[in-house]
Amino acid sequence: QVQLEESGGGLVQAGGSLRLSCAASGRTFSSRAMGWFRQAPGKEREFVAAMSWISGITYSANSVKGRFTISRDNAKNTVYLQMNSLKPEDTAVYYCAASPPSYSGRYSVAEAYDYWGQGTQVTVSS
Repeated sequence: QVQLEESGGGLVQAGGSLRLSCAASGRTFSSRAMGWFRQAPGKEREFVAAMSWISGITYSANSVKGRFTISRDNAKNTVYLQMNSLKPEDTAVYYCAASPPSYSGRYSVAEAYDYWGQGTQVTVSS
């Protein structure tokens, strides 16, 4: 069982930055890929970024490339999403997710993850 808790959301002006954190419980964090997704009102949940468990390779949606960076600290069981140059269209609830241990498939689909946090609201004003 893995529990995920996001923090760091809030209200920020366009062009600003936020860093989201996701703290995970359990002893298998380092063997799980971690991802960030977001869902805006009236829209489907979409992939934002992910980080593999073994190689540290990261993946990002085209809409956030060059602005958002995912990282993880296995010693702290925490994954981060650094968001810079925020735009109003980044407004959404952001969720972190954990894959099954040793997962090696696609990281950009929700089906890759079996544990989800409760989400944290990010609002970017224009």
